[in-house]
Amino acid sequence: MVAQNPTTVVFDVGNVLLRWDPRNLYRQIFADEAEMEWFLSDVCTPHWNIEQDRGRDWDEAVALLTKDFPAYESPIRAFHQRWEETVSGTIEVNVELLGRLRGAGIPNYCITNFSGPKFQISQARYPFLAGFDGIIVSGDEQLLKPEPEIYNLLLSRYGLEAGDCVFVDDSKANVEGARAVGMHAIHFVEPMDLAAELRGYGIKA
Repeated sequence: MVAQNPTTVVFDVGNVLLRWDPRNLYRQIFADEAEMEWFLSDVCTPHWNIEQDRGRDWDEAVALLTKDFPAYESPIRAFHQRWEETVSGTIEVNVELLGRLRGAGIPNYCITNFSGPKFQISQARYPFLAGFDGIIVSGDEQLLKPEPEIYNLLLSRYGLEAGDCVFVDDSKANVEGARAVGMHAIHFVEPMDLAAELRGYGIKA
């Protein structure tokens, strides 16, 4: 049975704590907005990118696309080589909230669909990402949200009860995946007041 008052907050990273959008990079590469949108829907697609989040090697991923789209080799390689430019910064209000949660001693964890090597880069650039009580990175585990296995891995690895956790993600599908394993969950969409949402669960910081 789901507990009434969860005690632990589990965060996603992209578009909850960090602002991520490949357009941050590709607006610097393509002068034509329509060509950029075509490239991101037909070449470096979300389906292609999610496989790096599942653990596929970046060099392999780039080679697969450059074989099929040789004229776009340079912008394809940019997704890997200039990946940091896809992140425009932090969602500061949520990062500040995370800091307050930590200061209040509230357990905080992370489940993120993220390439393992790119997450290491992000931890170096944004040190708060290294401060969780536990982290599940999809690329390191070869699991993806919203598969139930990735949520259950967090619970088993860190000795957590699903009903004690409230999960925050910008993807509705990932939120539903968390609820399916018994977690509370919040679908974060700006300009939501996440602190107020957590207070509704009895978590104050």
